Amino acid sequence: MSDPAQTATDESVPPAPHTGLTAPEVAERVARGEVNDVPVRSSRSTTEIVRANVFTRFNAIIGVLFLIILVVGPIQDGLFGFVIVANTAIGIIQELRAKKTLDSLAVIGEAKPTVRRDGTPVAVATAEIVLGDLIELGPGDKCVVDGEVLEADGLEIDESLLTGEADPVLKRPGDKVMSGSFVVAGGGAFTATKVGREAYAAQLAEEASRFTLVHSELRTGISQILKYVTWMMIPTAVGLIISQLVVERDDWREAVRRMVAGIVPMVPEGLVLLTSVAFAIGVIRLGRKQCLVQELPAIEGLARVDTVCLDKTGTLTEGGMDVTELRILPDTGADEAYVRQVLGALGDSDPRPNASLQAIIDAYPDGSGWRCTESLPFSSARKYSGAALNSPDAESSNWLLGAPDVLLPAGDGALTAVEELNAQGMRVLLLARAERELDDPRVTEAVRPTALVVLEQRLRSDAADTLRYFAEQNVSAKVISGDNAVSVGAVAAKLGLPGADAPVDARRLPAERDGMADVLDRGAVFGRVTPQQKRDMVAALQSRGRTVAMTGDGVNDVLALKDADIGVSMGSGSEATRAVAQIVLLNNSFATLPSVVAEGRRVIGNITRVATLFLTKTVYSVLLAILVVCTRVPYPFLPRHLTLLSTLTIGVPAFFLALAPNKERAKPHFVRRVMRYSVPAGVIAGLATFAAYLLARHHYAGSGALDAETSAATLTLFLISMWVLAIIARPYTWWRVVLVGAMGLGFLVVLGTPWLQRFFALKLVGTTMPWAAVGIAAVAAVVLEGAWRWVGRRFPA
Repeated sequence: MSDPAQTATDESVPPAPHTGLTAPEVAERVARGEVNDVPVRSSRSTTEIVRANVFTRFNAIIGVLFLIILVVGPIQDGLFGFVIVANTAIGIIQELRAKKTLDSLAVIGEAKPTVRRDGTPVAVATAEIVLGDLIELGPGDKCVVDGEVLEADGLEIDESLLTGEADPVLKRPGDKVMSGSFVVAGGGAFTATKVGREAYAAQLAEEASRFTLVHSELRTGISQILKYVTWMMIPTAVGLIISQLVVERDDWREAVRRMVAGIVPMVPEGLVLLTSVAFAIGVIRLGRKQCLVQELPAIEGLARVDTVCLDKTGTLTEGGMDVTELRILPDTGADEAYVRQVLGALGDSDPRPNASLQAIIDAYPDGSGWRCTESLPFSSARKYSGAALNSPDAESSNWLLGAPDVLLPAGDGALTAVEELNAQGMRVLLLARAERELDDPRVTEAVRPTALVVLEQRLRSDAADTLRYFAEQNVSAKVISGDNAVSVGAVAAKLGLPGADAPVDARRLPAERDGMADVLDRGAVFGRVTPQQKRDMVAALQSRGRTVAMTGDGVNDVLALKDADIGVSMGSGSEATRAVAQIVLLNNSFATLPSVVAEGRRVIGNITRVATLFLTKTVYSVLLAILVVCTRVPYPFLPRHLTLLSTLTIGVPAFFLALAPNKERAKPHFVRRVMRYSVPAGVIAGLATFAAYLLARHHYAGSGALDAETSAATLTLFLISMWVLAIIARPYTWWRVVLVGAMGLGFLVVLGTPWLQRFFALKLVGTTMPWAAVGIAAVAAVVLEGAWRWVGRRFPA
């Protein structure tokens, strides 16, 4: 029979903390393969990159045509094959560079869970967790494997990303936790019961950080265009093959060469390449600025953004705070030294303090002698935390620390002083004594306010310039915070945000989506916003056709980050926010956002620009082939002619234009905007070129007539294509003028150099027909200008 006194002594001693696995146990599990070996990666593998760039539909078409030319010769007509090889190599190299950048950034930004081994907490990589590991949890931590709770101190876990259940779940020892969920309040530890691919949400982390080139309007639009091209190309190519074999029945090799020449330019193969290259270079450029793009289309998405929702803390202000004043409330009879000790004890009660509590700990480190018997962790939904304390003289008391306007009833005299401080941009917390137990749902009722803790927030030095940039770019900025609305408005006003003088308390927001959207359209600053409200506000903005980016670093931002069109997380933010965000600012600098926006606009604007060049070529190639089939004449070009034209009027200039600066905000309907000019431009070019070709057929006669006719048609098409390039290159800068001029000079060099004339089978015969070709091209240029202006008025972008 046990001694009662001994039993009482045993019960008064807190249980020893669990020590976790020992080093030999970890080694044994690693040897058995019980490791969390899910291959989380930030980019495609090298094999996937090579396969994606080499094994394409159009490379297959070009490859077959290249082999045909190798059989019938000469090699000059197979130049297009070497161009494809070079382009594909460029695409692979650029994407491998992007992969290297992404992989290195992912290592920097990778969260390392805290695991208790041999009784000591150590940070390990996610892939190093083994079955049975004891993993510690705190606010903002993501559960990286499945497990069972072993220790819990007010542990609240949000499982909404997995189950759709919005309310956090209070976890107790023995409860299950699922990978992919995250901690919103409290702390604890759990034992890993499923690791690797067996975990419930093992694919979440992999998908969240995988490099992808799909699911973007840009790439979807290009795929749609290529589908149309394929439909046009197949019947046209069949008709061209038959007609050329009939026309050139005496010389089947010539028939094959001209048939290949008609098919090759229909393929806009460089368009896909340039899109990949532009995205890849965008990743590299942003990587140099410590910006991790976890999903590649995020570059494109942020360029389309017209509304940015900003969380104040960590975005407009730095994470740290400073206590500037401790104001004892009148008629409380409290002693300031006593209040300081209570605040110090409250700080000691939370093993993972937030920024506000850390400032209090730094200011009042004199809580020794006090003992915490129960704690209520801070929750962004509650807006307060609490602790049951025993003083050195054995007095028991319950204390709450949180938002004054949440803990105090409306009209309380203390709120007047709070509003004055909030209007100065200060953050104010109320210390109040609670009459009820901490686990009582009505604990905030009848509290006794004791003191106000005044905190000063540190403004980010770059925040004002960034807000100014968004205003100049017609991007609406909405500051959404859980803090007091007046305080948030004062901070935003210091940074020069338009509309900051009329902050809105989110507790008065309409619940229905339309009503909320109306208020959001008018307002710019919103305070006392709950995590669920942040999510609702994003949805309300999206219901009005807005493209919304959400920035944040706290666990209360996770749901809104996930639902926004683009989620942007700070590198120092919680693991949960980094997991769901598409873009992570590893340098924690809000000032990096303009660079991301500018990069996205550059990519989309320039791809739209060069896509018009590629599609113009496809349209005139299809039209020429149809006209040749209908008129039963030899195709006007050899493959080498169109390789030369494509290189000078599309390939080289498109590469430079795709990488040029472009600040214009991305617009929707990519396919419509590209086709609205490329179709009329291609039709004009095709008709004018064929007219010059028919005129040359009537003008020339004799043994060398076909070469002379081809040269005249080539000159016409080159001049028209150059005019299309000159239109697309607008507005002109010095380098654009040099680029267009250099391409024209390149063609003149070919015409003026004897061996290049022979190599490309180009020789202008006489003066009448060459000048006629120039005249036809000039008329076509005038028509192109008219079409450009008409399209701009009739089909505005």
